[in-house]
Amino acid sequence: MLNLARPGERRIAYGFWRYSAEDIDTAISMLELARASGVDHIDTADVYGEASGFGGAERLLGAVRKRAPSVFRGAYLATKVGIEPGAPYNSSRAYLHAAVDASLARLGVERVDLLYIHRPDLMAHPADVAETLDGLVAAGKTAHIGLSNCTAAQVEALTRHMKTPLLVHQIEFSAACVAPLFDGTADLAMREKCALAAWSPLAGGRIGDNAAPEFAAVAAKLDEIAQRHGVSRSAVAIAFVQQHPAGVTPILGTKSPERFRECLKANATTLSRREWYDIVEARLGARMP
Repeated sequence: MLNLARPGERRIAYGFWRYSAEDIDTAISMLELARASGVDHIDTADVYGEASGFGGAERLLGAVRKRAPSVFRGAYLATKVGIEPGAPYNSSRAYLHAAVDASLARLGVERVDLLYIHRPDLMAHPADVAETLDGLVAAGKTAHIGLSNCTAAQVEALTRHMKTPLLVHQIEFSAACVAPLFDGTADLAMREKCALAAWSPLAGGRIGDNAAPEFAAVAAKLDEIAQRHGVSRSAVAIAFVQQHPAGVTPILGTKSPERFRECLKANATTLSRREWYDIVEARLGARMP
C-alpha cells in the first residue's frame, strides 16, 4: 500500500508543499534524514512551489533526483494534479493528461507511484474523471490513484465508475480539524478499506509553539498530555492523528531536522482512549454526549 498506514500501524510521510525550486540543499538533507528514519513515502503536487510558482516543488524533486538519486531508492512518490490556476479546478480529460505529462517531465520520471486528483472539479462528471484516471493507469503513467479533499459523497460518486481501486484519500485532519471524524469521511475509508493521509497534521503550525487563539484549548490539552508522556506538543498531535482506527498517515512538511525528529516520537507515543477523546472534546469545546 505504498507504505501508507494500515489500521493499527504507525507511519509518517514527508511532503513538499512548503518548498520552492531553489531549496535543493535543504530538500536533500531532509530527505536523507527522512529515509534514514524509515520514512519512504514522498508527497508533492504540481501546484506546490512557494515563491518559485506552479511546478516549483516538482522541479525541485527532479533536480534532487539528478544530484542525489539514492534518496529515492525504495521510496514511493506521489503527486497531485487538477488545480488549474485561474479555473480554479479542472479534471477534464485533456487537462489531466497534459498536467500529468508536465508533472512527469518536471519530476524526471516516466511514471509516479501514486497520482491524486488534488481537489474535486464540480464541473466534471465523475464517470468521465474515472475513465481518465483508469486510462492514466493503463498508459503506465501512474501505478495507483488517490483523491484529495473530497466529501464522502464525492468519493463514492467517483469510485462507483472506476475500475482502478482507490488507494488513498488525503484529507485535512488534525487536533484542530476533527471534521473527518463526524462527516462520514473516516467512516467511508474504513468501510472501503481505503487508506487515509492527513495534510497539515499540525494545522499549519496553528497548534504549534505559538498556537492561534482559537486553538488555545487544544494546545493546552496537548501540552497536558505531552507532559505525561515526556514528549512535545507536536508529537502528541501527530499521535492523535495516527491512532484513529482507519490507520492515518500524517504528512510532515517541516524543514527543521529537530522538529522532524521530535515529530517522529509520535510513532512510540500511545495515547489512552481518554486522552484521545480529551483532544477531540478540547477542539469541540464540549464533552462528548
